[in-house]
Amino acid sequence: MIVLGCNGFSRVSEFFSERLGATGINKHYLLGHDAAAALLIDGRLVAAVEEERLNREKKTTDFPVHAIGWCLEEAGITFDDVDLFAFPWNWTPEVLDGIRDGIRASSLSEEAKTRLLGDMADLFEQVVSHEAILADFEARTGHRPDPAKVRFVPHHLAHATTGYYLAGMKDSAFLVSDGRAERFSTLAGEIRDGRITVFDDTATGAQYSIGTLFSCITRFLGFVPNNDEYKVMGLAGYAEPPSPNPFVEHLLRLHDDGRYTFTEPLRTDDLHSHDALFEEYFGPFEDTLEYTSRVAAAAQQMLNVATAHQVRHLEKRTDLDRLLFEGGVALNCLNNTPMFEGSRFEDMQVSFGASDTGITIGAAAHAWLGHAGTGPAEILAASAPVGPYLGPSYDEAAIEEALEGFAGRVVATRLDDDEVVERVAQLLTEKVVIGWFEGRVEHGPRALGHRSIIANPGFDDIKDIINTRVKHREPFRPFAPLVLEERAPEVFDMGRKTSSPYMTFVFPVRDAYKDRIPGAVHVDGTSRIQTLTDEGTPRLTALLRRFTALTGTPCLINTSFNVAGEPIVCSPTDALNCFMGTEIDHLVLGNHLVTKTDAAN
Repeated sequence: MIVLGCNGFSRVSEFFSERLGATGINKHYLLGHDAAAALLIDGRLVAAVEEERLNREKKTTDFPVHAIGWCLEEAGITFDDVDLFAFPWNWTPEVLDGIRDGIRASSLSEEAKTRLLGDMADLFEQVVSHEAILADFEARTGHRPDPAKVRFVPHHLAHATTGYYLAGMKDSAFLVSDGRAERFSTLAGEIRDGRITVFDDTATGAQYSIGTLFSCITRFLGFVPNNDEYKVMGLAGYAEPPSPNPFVEHLLRLHDDGRYTFTEPLRTDDLHSHDALFEEYFGPFEDTLEYTSRVAAAAQQMLNVATAHQVRHLEKRTDLDRLLFEGGVALNCLNNTPMFEGSRFEDMQVSFGASDTGITIGAAAHAWLGHAGTGPAEILAASAPVGPYLGPSYDEAAIEEALEGFAGRVVATRLDDDEVVERVAQLLTEKVVIGWFEGRVEHGPRALGHRSIIANPGFDDIKDIINTRVKHREPFRPFAPLVLEERAPEVFDMGRKTSSPYMTFVFPVRDAYKDRIPGAVHVDGTSRIQTLTDEGTPRLTALLRRFTALTGTPCLINTSFNVAGEPIVCSPTDALNCFMGTEIDHLVLGNHLVTKTDAAN
């Protein structure tokens, strides 16, 4: 059984640009971002990659023609070998009717209603309907899938299945929260033996989306919605939320059934619908750290309150002791730790594919699990946690070819594995920044050790050096530390968590280590950590062990190998271009240690 999952639309960005003015920093405001493809063979995930890694357009919405092509090539198959084609959207005529009913019942003017009704009808017909998706697939690939082989998976069920599949397919409760799916923004339920039960009364409409509201605040603060929410999280550490918090006291309404609403519903057709309300709460916008951090802290507290309310209700509905949290809101790691610690669940997992980067995996897994030939034995055979290293890798010949393209500009030294670890560990005892490139590209929005920039967190100014000289981004942005899983509780107050391999949880740094790893400690005394094991990232783990032995410092800084506005590097040439365009000191490219010619002389 071969299942291909794919997400992306050729015309969605163009449509929202024409109809809603979603251009520039607003271009990711609604749906269709994070185009990708994934391939399952007999329940095993053999390939998955985001289109942005290949077409080099960050958060691209385009049809994933390169990602699909790579997945098929990686497996050595063609479209004729694929048994099921899975799409993580299910826009049916009934969904469109529901959206129309909501527009007609809204407080919009008749003129605005007429315009929006027309826009939604055109969006359905031209972009997201079953027929439009299949026509897009055929236009971009030359292949028209047999309708009997096609599965349209509701967006939130794809999210839930992503978490379930990647965590090893153990019975779990789930909460999905994001900007919007076909109609809803949150959904909760259970997955038992591969079958999903949705608690229908937990569904929250898109007009009350905490994810979209957080994106509106992101936009209000001058950042890119559906992309820069992590900047708002970073800013939140610079202030305490106001007391009383107007977001919590005046905008958010919690209901006894576990849902929440807003006193002023969102208008997803208006990118600035709540700007006046934000200024009413906080005063006219000021581009200052004091103002933006106060708004960010208030927004963060509101999101924490809303999701904790949902979890308390979910606890009453299920007897399962494992929680999966998926959707874009689940990437808000400031929320995840208190959400888990305040719950009765024994474990909570947030996958590396929690945002729309992972829904192609979930759609493919959902189609496989729903196939008549998939039973308990097949699920058991495939039931192991899946790591994030799923994308393209490059052999020695590809690396050497890329290096030849930079002849005269770089000097490369070929090392064996032990020499790489020893040389790089020695370099990291100094105030240097190193690009680290190995193995398959990681899936998801965060670099997890295969396409990373690493540095020694023991220097007070290393964060400023990386932000300004390498990443070209805001100085308030924090960096994540790598730490050995067995030593993590010694350095961080991890509460009930024992690991955090995907940077999805934030923990306080213990007092004894705050002065030892200042470059990896945020202003509020916390860190978003990545725990390492020998099984997960053997060479990077060996490097950290050696570095710790040399310095006594049990952490390394890890940030994504890219600059602001660009996707994480994928190929050796991508890595070399980023290396040459920044003040990165050294590059580890597979087993080659690379320096710039001017630095070598």
